[in-house]
Amino acid sequence: MNPFNDPFLLVLLAVLAVLVFFTFRNGRKRQREAADLQEKILPGAEVMTSFGLFGTVVSKDDEENRIILETAPGTLLTLHRQTIIRVITPDNPSVIPEKEPGEEKPLYGERVTESDNKGTSAPRKPVDE
Repeated sequence: MNPFNDPFLLVLLAVLAVLVFFTFRNGRKRQREAADLQEKILPGAEVMTSFGLFGTVVSKDDEENRIILETAPGTLLTLHRQTIIRVITPDNPSVIPEKEPGEEKPLYGERVTESDNKGTSAPRKPVDE
């Protein structure tokens, strides 16, 4: 009797092969993302560390795997290069820009006064509870 004639064993081997494939693929993806991040870390870049510290890169030493980070004017920290987890760019702001006063919509449950409704046909009234 040939063990490869068993359908259960064939399904089990196929599932194992798929798991191994995805494990290697995810590992390569993480390596590529880490390499891209290290390329973005240049002097002058604003970064965030793994422990939540924000600062600006002053210098980078690839041989020693060290980065000198300025967290406040005159405050320099020496960190391992791998503690940097994010480069803050203008495309990915960490702070949401404020809206103009005319663009704001009331929050759920917020009372709206008649002065807030200028330009509408009917004034809004607060909902009684």
